Amino acid sequence: MRYITITTWELADGADFNVSLRAIEEKRIPALKGFGANRVTVIRTSDRTSAAITEWPDKATRDAAELKIDEVRRSVHREDMSRITGEMKGEILADV
Repeated sequence: MRYITITTWELADGADFNVSLRAIEEKRIPALKGFGANRVTVIRTSDRTSAAITEWPDKATRDAAELKIDEVRRSVHREDMSRITGEMKGEILADV
């Protein structure tokens, strides 16, 4: 069964959102795809915040990528001046 993670992010004061977005497009999304994600959607939710919706083929694929994802999150914090503010995850129950 397909599995979704939703993470929320906040940029540090003074960080350039466009620079961060470029890093997301060039590094972060390809990394998640390389770990097995089927699709990644990033939404700008305010001047300094965003949310990422990542679809995985199943929970096992997401769980197998856990350590690699943690490494990416640490590098995002150091390199892109952003921090994760929340995470939700679970199996898709219905899809229209």
